[in-house]
Amino acid sequence: MAAELTAHDLIAAHRPTLDQALEAIRTRAYWSPHPEHPKAYGENGSLDMAAGKAAFDALLGTRLDLGQPGTDDWVGGEVSPYGIELGVTYPHADIDVLLPAMKAGQKAWRDAGAEIRAVVCLEILKRISDRTHEFAHAVMHTSGQAFMMAFQAGGPHAQDRGLEAVAYAYVEQVRTPDTAEWTKPQGKRDPLALTKRFTPVPRGIGLVIGCNTFPTWNGYPGLFASLATGNAVLVKPHPRAVLPLALTVQVARDVLSEAGFDPNLVALAAERPGEAIAKTLATRPEIRIIDYTGSTEFGDWLEANARQAQVYTEKAGVNSVLVESAGDYKGMLSNLAFSLSLYSGQMCTTPQNLLIPRDGIRTDEGPKTFDEVVSDLARSVDGLLGDDARANALLGAIVNPDVKARLEAAAGLGEVALPSREITNSEFPGAVVRTPVVVKLDGAKPDDEAAYMSECFGPVSFAVAVDSAADAVELLRRTIREKGAMTVGAYTTDEEVEQAVQEVCLEEAAQLSLNLVGGVYVNQTAAFSDFHGSGGNPAANSALCDGAFVANRFRVVEVRREA
Repeated sequence: MAAELTAHDLIAAHRPTLDQALEAIRTRAYWSPHPEHPKAYGENGSLDMAAGKAAFDALLGTRLDLGQPGTDDWVGGEVSPYGIELGVTYPHADIDVLLPAMKAGQKAWRDAGAEIRAVVCLEILKRISDRTHEFAHAVMHTSGQAFMMAFQAGGPHAQDRGLEAVAYAYVEQVRTPDTAEWTKPQGKRDPLALTKRFTPVPRGIGLVIGCNTFPTWNGYPGLFASLATGNAVLVKPHPRAVLPLALTVQVARDVLSEAGFDPNLVALAAERPGEAIAKTLATRPEIRIIDYTGSTEFGDWLEANARQAQVYTEKAGVNSVLVESAGDYKGMLSNLAFSLSLYSGQMCTTPQNLLIPRDGIRTDEGPKTFDEVVSDLARSVDGLLGDDARANALLGAIVNPDVKARLEAAAGLGEVALPSREITNSEFPGAVVRTPVVVKLDGAKPDDEAAYMSECFGPVSFAVAVDSAADAVELLRRTIREKGAMTVGAYTTDEEVEQAVQEVCLEEAAQLSLNLVGGVYVNQTAAFSDFHGSGGNPAANSALCDGAFVANRFRVVEVRREA
């Protein structure tokens, strides 16, 4: 196919955005080219709310033909957590045919250079952004996120993370110049002179193993980091969340083709029910990079067994919030209530353990006992979720039966301070919607330790009574070191306690949020400024996004000759 997107056009359209992204990751200031508000869409070719919903509805029950080589079957079976069958089918690939076809396009993609690869990636992101409303429904009906969260986290925030990865990839590739003239003096003899050329070369084919809860937000960093550094990318979605990533692959293939590159540089690997192809793909010799978000068990397996690949994992941890004292007690309760409720706690960053001294805390409203803090938090959650319409908008739906089972089992682990209740979704009667449960546990009891030292993914939190602030700090340290943490929160007005918590997080490499009482929450991170995970504790071996996340996806090869 003749190129429809010239290098000149792509650079003219997207180089300014790339430059702004490079400045944003340098300054860490707020910036985003992707609007967060649904009403911002509908102009310049983008789909507005009605058109996006219509586009999603038109996908239901259809075959999404990507034109990939090696298609030997059509697979599907996604059922929305809101109770509707999507009915979309996807190409099932004969990997022995698809992988060689993907590899064939890498030479031209490598030779295009870092800037062209970056602006092609930005064109892919721009076209995805234009369809944000359509993607939002796809994310909503595969992850169970409420619409507004699916719109923002699955749309602009995911696109920001993809762009951030492209920016970091570009920086690392241009750190070394394309050419150099090297001259070494030899005294009275003629100097030694060489001309040197340096080329970033891809590792091979990258494999993105998608997750159920945040298919685009967690999928885009690895996808775009590998693509921007010259690698082909095979996307293996979670079988319950194929549609958002299949649409992404479709857009990427279209753009690559129009820009004169092989569309097989990006391909989809959908699987039959129960096929479990991730292990097979992960150990193929052609796969040289793996990006994975999901359970610790499979993440550990990948790190141990995919020896031929550079493996980037975001697994799981036990996130803690230390509550020692509060300068704004009501603000603290409100902030924590929202953090525990958002998307039914189905985020790798949601707080699980609330570490509270058993003798109580100091607040701007006077001293509060342990029981008072926990019961006040329960009332704050109840107040936040008291209206069913608002509750549905915050909670979304329970993503799968395993989360529901953990939620129901949690009530038997200790004294229930806040029972979970069922909420009806009038628009989607088939949705399973539950409010969070908060269970009191004793940090000094070995029987309770088994509960709070294990990850309980979902709307489950434990109020853990500890003997003192010092004990809370040490329990925090042990939790991060042994189980890992994607996030840590702390509330304190004591400078020594604050310093102790900071030191633990610095030593154990955990991202810390202090005394949040406003509209920023411990379980939210902003692209271009916040790091998601650190790569320094058991919860993840990489961070989204830093130089380490992209730099080992390519190597620099030197060719030198006599000048």
